[in-house]
Amino acid sequence: MNEFILAASKGPKALIECDESIPCDPCVHACPVNAIEKDSLVSPPRVLLEKCTGCSLCVGVCPGLAIFVVDLSKDKGTVTLPYEFLPVPENGEIVEVLDSQGRKLGKGKVLRVTAGRERTMLVTVEVDKRYALKVRNIRVLKNE
Repeated sequence: MNEFILAASKGPKALIECDESIPCDPCVHACPVNAIEKDSLVSPPRVLLEKCTGCSLCVGVCPGLAIFVVDLSKDKGTVTLPYEFLPVPENGEIVEVLDSQGRKLGKGKVLRVTAGRERTMLVTVEVDKRYALKVRNIRVLKNE
C-alpha cells in the first residue's frame, strides 16, 4: 500500500480490490496504456502504477465494482468510484462517504458524475485525504 500512496501522491492511480479467481478481464482490455495485467484469465488483476494514468476506464467496466481511482496529489483527495444506486448525485452535492463495510467515514463533495457501462455511473468525490484510501461508496443525502 505504501507504493500506491507514493504513486497516488503524484496523480490519479487505479486501485483494484479484486480477489476473485474467476474468468474476468474487461479491465485489462479497457486500459489504453496496458497498465493492468493478469497472470492468467482467472488470476486477480494488478495495476502497473508507473504506467497507470488514472483515466478511470477500468472503473466503468469492472462487473464486480472492485476498481477505484484515487488521487492524493492535491490538498484534498479524490476518489472515483462505480455507483449503481438511485438517486444519482449531482455535481457539487455533499454526500456521505462510506468504507467497504458501509460505515460512514465523513462527507465528500461530488466533483463529477459520468456514465460508465450500462447502469454504472462513475462518481468522483473530493474527500479528506485521511480517509481517501478507504472510500468505497457514497450515500446521497437528498430528502433528509
